[in-house]
Amino acid sequence: MAPPSHCHGVHHNGTAAVPVETETVPPLLGSRLLDAEEFRRQGHQVVDFIADYYASMEDYPVHPNVTPGFLRRQLPSDAPSRPKPDAFAAALRDVHDLILPGVTHWQSPRHFAHFPASSSTVGALGEALAAGINVVPFTWAASPAATELEMVVVDWLGKALHLPRGLLFCGGGGGTLLGTSCEAILCAIVAARERKLAEIGSRRIEDLVVYCSDQTHFAVRKAARIAGIHRDNCREIATCLEGMFALSPADLQAAMQADVDAGLVPLFLCATVGTTQTTAVDPIRELCAVAATHGVWVHVDAAYAGSALVCPEFRHVLDGAEAVDTFSMNAHKWLLANNDCCALWARKPSLLTAALGTEQEYILKSAAADGHDDVVDYKDWSMTLTRRFRSLKLWLVLRCYGVEGLRDHVRAHVGMAASFENMVRTDARFEVVVPRHFALVCFRLLSPEKLGGEKTANELNRRLLEEVNATSSGPYMSSAMVGGNYMLRCAVGSTLTEERNVREAWKVVQDRAASLLRKMEITCSVLA
Repeated sequence: MAPPSHCHGVHHNGTAAVPVETETVPPLLGSRLLDAEEFRRQGHQVVDFIADYYASMEDYPVHPNVTPGFLRRQLPSDAPSRPKPDAFAAALRDVHDLILPGVTHWQSPRHFAHFPASSSTVGALGEALAAGINVVPFTWAASPAATELEMVVVDWLGKALHLPRGLLFCGGGGGTLLGTSCEAILCAIVAARERKLAEIGSRRIEDLVVYCSDQTHFAVRKAARIAGIHRDNCREIATCLEGMFALSPADLQAAMQADVDAGLVPLFLCATVGTTQTTAVDPIRELCAVAATHGVWVHVDAAYAGSALVCPEFRHVLDGAEAVDTFSMNAHKWLLANNDCCALWARKPSLLTAALGTEQEYILKSAAADGHDDVVDYKDWSMTLTRRFRSLKLWLVLRCYGVEGLRDHVRAHVGMAASFENMVRTDARFEVVVPRHFALVCFRLLSPEKLGGEKTANELNRRLLEEVNATSSGPYMSSAMVGGNYMLRCAVGSTLTEERNVREAWKVVQDRAASLLRKMEITCSVLA
């Protein structure tokens, strides 16, 4: 606060006024916080920064070699009281010097550890545009164009993915854009719960049972707990290598019937197209037939592999999807939409709104919407009231790249993954653990009998992954333990990845494997 100044006024009768202490109040920030020219100047700095980051991406090790607390020790313990001159430029320097060296570079062309969080220039600029406009489209009245654009975009995307017409607005269903598949699954379970309890009575909530395979993402179990499903009533049905780790309809039927016989109530099935560990594909048609006999809600989680449905050659993985109740996928994983952008479609949106809707308060009403039955208030489709203008970003991506452009993008990665798979198969020291479905290759190094064979295979592959990821200029991969086998995962999907990056990654794997096997042979010979 500025020091007080003394002001001597004069009364209207000409006599001197009593001195009054006033304070010099600093100008309000509001006039400067959205200053167009300042935004233009700082915006150029940010765009240049990101462009330079993309251009120099390969200079960074994919995964940082840091220890917990490394950044906290470098930053002040308190926020500044007042900004220093040109604080924005100074902050960008800290991003470059302190923060970037400590992040995992998900956009690196050598990032093969996780399913992609795909970026594009249009996706990034769409995020900026949505953030700049910054509307809150919780109802149609709160932002009519944002609501209607979302309705248009989810139908555009659904058609591009060859989804059943019944899931789209144009076919009597409808969709919305959320943050993640975790949110989508939770919304679906809550809707299923409310529908079932309306039939059997709310007091029987402890009897409800949720089903999934042991390959299903843990988001299902988490969502079930949040929705009030008893921990013991979440059935993880075992899968096997012989069945390609897909959920068996016969095993599902047996599990449901056993619960019915025990007086429990089957509620919800989450089938997966593209599981996290191996991209297994559950048989949708057969599972829906089993679920229908027990009145079970079927949700399909296609968080990763849903993007591949833009390619007609993958349409078969959705055979029978006409019978599902809800379907979700993450456009931010492989369709260039940048985080975050999950699409959820429902065959009967009224069941979502019945479970998640709120009483319409007067302040949220709009006379313009009266009498229009097709008006959508998206606050009633999800868990949150405040929501982002995600449709603007996705609309830009679809307009600027087109469906064919997205197909080319997905097919390029599938082709590179196929090349990697072929390289693995031609090296007798390795095996592909499960056949590739999309752009994930699951493989492992075989342990020679003289080094312990299968008894040492898992430990050998653990060490191999450690050595591969320790190569600063090399690839970053991940692992999975499925069917008792520890294996490496190479997920191709970064926007910047090229064929040469895949070949270089395989060369690192081969070199590290050869070195590791030599060390083990030396150790064995010494012990012998």
